[in-house]
Amino acid sequence: MLEKLASQQQLLIPKEKALVLWFDEVGIADIPLVGGKNASLGEMIQQLKPKGVSVPNGFATTAYAYRYFISAGGLEAKLREIFADLDVENLHNLQQKGKEARGLILSTPFPEELQAAIADAYEKLCDRYGEGTDVAVRSSATAEDLPDASFAGQQETYLNVHGCTGVLECCHKCFASTFTDRAISYRQLRGFDHLEVALSVGVQKMVRSDLASSGVMFSIDTETGFKNAVLITAAYGLGENIVQGAVNPDEYLVFKPTLKQGFRPILDKLLGTKDIKMVYDLGGSKYTKNVSVSPKERGKYAINDDEILQLARWAIQIEEHYSQVRGTYTPMDIEWAKDGNTGELFVVQARPETVQSQKSATVLRNYKLHGSSTVLATGRAVGEAIGQGKAHIILDSHKIAEFEAGEVLVTNKTDPDWEPIMKKASAIVTNSGGRTCHAAIIAREMGIPAIVGTGDATTVLQNNQEITVCCAEGDEGKVYSGLLEFEIQESAIDNLPRTRTQILMNVGNPEEAFSLSAIPCNGVGLARLEFIIANHIKTHPLALIHFDELTDESVKRRIGKLTALYEHKPDFFTDKLACGIATIAAAFYPNPVIVRMSDFKSNEYANLLGGRQFEPKEENPMIGWRGASRYYDPNYREAYALECKALKRVRDSMGLTNVIPMIPFCRTPEEGRKVLAEMAKHGLVKGENGLQVYVMCELPSNVIFADEFAQVFDGFSIGSNDLTQLTLGLDRDSALVAHIFDERNEAVKRMIEIAIKAAKKYDRKIGICGQAPSDYPEFARFLVELGIDSISLNPDSVLKTLLDVAKVEASSTLMDLAADVAKV
Repeated sequence: MLEKLASQQQLLIPKEKALVLWFDEVGIADIPLVGGKNASLGEMIQQLKPKGVSVPNGFATTAYAYRYFISAGGLEAKLREIFADLDVENLHNLQQKGKEARGLILSTPFPEELQAAIADAYEKLCDRYGEGTDVAVRSSATAEDLPDASFAGQQETYLNVHGCTGVLECCHKCFASTFTDRAISYRQLRGFDHLEVALSVGVQKMVRSDLASSGVMFSIDTETGFKNAVLITAAYGLGENIVQGAVNPDEYLVFKPTLKQGFRPILDKLLGTKDIKMVYDLGGSKYTKNVSVSPKERGKYAINDDEILQLARWAIQIEEHYSQVRGTYTPMDIEWAKDGNTGELFVVQARPETVQSQKSATVLRNYKLHGSSTVLATGRAVGEAIGQGKAHIILDSHKIAEFEAGEVLVTNKTDPDWEPIMKKASAIVTNSGGRTCHAAIIAREMGIPAIVGTGDATTVLQNNQEITVCCAEGDEGKVYSGLLEFEIQESAIDNLPRTRTQILMNVGNPEEAFSLSAIPCNGVGLARLEFIIANHIKTHPLALIHFDELTDESVKRRIGKLTALYEHKPDFFTDKLACGIATIAAAFYPNPVIVRMSDFKSNEYANLLGGRQFEPKEENPMIGWRGASRYYDPNYREAYALECKALKRVRDSMGLTNVIPMIPFCRTPEEGRKVLAEMAKHGLVKGENGLQVYVMCELPSNVIFADEFAQVFDGFSIGSNDLTQLTLGLDRDSALVAHIFDERNEAVKRMIEIAIKAAKKYDRKIGICGQAPSDYPEFARFLVELGIDSISLNPDSVLKTLLDVAKVEASSTLMDLAADVAKV
């Protein structure tokens, strides 16, 4: 009887009044019929599956079916009566209204025709995939996945559902979840009528990711809005744990422009703890359950490099398609899964990203922390803001009514039931979760700073403790003791003047690169490898090369733990250095990024793990064994080889040919030629694949022999700090002579003038990467008037100096015109 009714419906009723539609019958224009989630699945199956994007098939109950159910059951008037005195700010009122509405839905049976339509569609799915096919049953609201309102997680999802009875039961529960507390609150705050929003239910063939892995990916960097990166998260088992923030997943970052050119630009890989996974509860009372992940599996990445790159390619395809369909740039939030039986990857959901895509591109907002205190907890930073207040630890969702506005919410993890109080928080801190978990997504949407995946926040923090939550210092978020001072800086970045002199930026920390790339500039004039080595590698390169020969057992254990993923220890150095360089290069691509090769002094190298065994003790390391003199020395050249290997990977494997290596502290032209020969041994041949090599102009000999150095290198960068101290013969670290140190000294200025004129004579690029141009406007004028090609500045000085340089150039132009007129 049910099958007969369903067949009649399919034959006689038009699409707009169908009770059930298959995914391949709908597209993005059908959001009013089947909701955002199901319309998107249909769009991908129709348009992208032929191009190689794998999407599991299924069907959807329609908005018409939902409204038919409401009408047939006489529910509209009863529901409006329930919501007549709704007050979402009153948590007890909200919970009571939600409970009444859900109870009303669940106590009203489906009309016979609707039961028949769902049963018939499920049977046809079983004909294709096998008897008792396992399916995911997901809610899809007609106001869902809009560019400015995600509605993500507002309604329910059920995984590993078998049999017609189970499917019908879960569809009914999905209908009821139209009135979860969080969905009611979300709609009310965004001005949606509770009865105007209809619910569609998607029934989709499950991907057996319980036997493999799954995750979420964004076609945009979620924290900075950087458009050229795909962020992928991955963990073992079904994907709900990542969405809910129950696990700390792996994170992978891929650069889109050179991926499209055929390169393999994985910019970074972060190993998550992945301590639990959600699997099928076979024979149990529930659909799914969580089990522990073995230590061996936790210590590995959940997917391999080929799979990372495949997912990133799909993210680009999906983003480009939806941008074309919508007629505007549309970054996407995508869920994926890997089938453990077949090894295949699938996309199981895709929706527009709703936070970064809505931000203004003409105003730059920066948070700057003043002062410091004890760091109480650390985790993944979400957003780039700072919040503070009294900590309120809540471990049980039943106690969320106790939360007061302005407090910092501290908990294990959040889910959509917590949203009514999350909007009241000054900041959020969780024990678990990654950058794509529920807490992270909602915090971004609400503009609230959050730190996720701390591991121990609910233990180390105390109720009513005053804390500052800082997400403005890179990828690592920090919870500080006390209420620290901070400021918010806003700068308009539209209608900025163009300058002949290139304005570049000094960048050391790869974690800040995407954020800094929003500041208008012409590239990076100085990227220091020392920051990457000291903060991400932490180990002396020779200690990795000669790991088995280390004499300090405690140091050996620490290095062993740090490099646990690497059987060949030197690969750790190469990988981390390549990722750091590549991230900075990607952030400013295709503009030039000048990377200064390592310039630690021997005492600084000695402070790295294992360094004391390989470093000499020098009386004056400042003018000792540093820079170029190390690179070709038999005692260090094998360590320099690792730097070359990292740089070659960035340029050749990742396609980031905008990287220009620069050699520091090169005393003679002959020394320069030795370094170039050393680089060539490792595949970095000047002139091949567009490779240019610059030299630091920071020694008097660089100036005196500028003509000769111009025959060896492609460009110069003036290091005004070292050039000043060596020209004036003083130690810049000595307080006794600090008052003499001044880049504006006439002797220093004459050296700079000679260097610029020599570079111009031989058509070599020359810039400066010191602080003086931003500190002293007259010094910037001096450089501009000499015709320097570029000025590289610390990020906080870029906009100010850009405006100063524009004035200088305009003034010089007027003076030149006046001189020409006077001659006439």
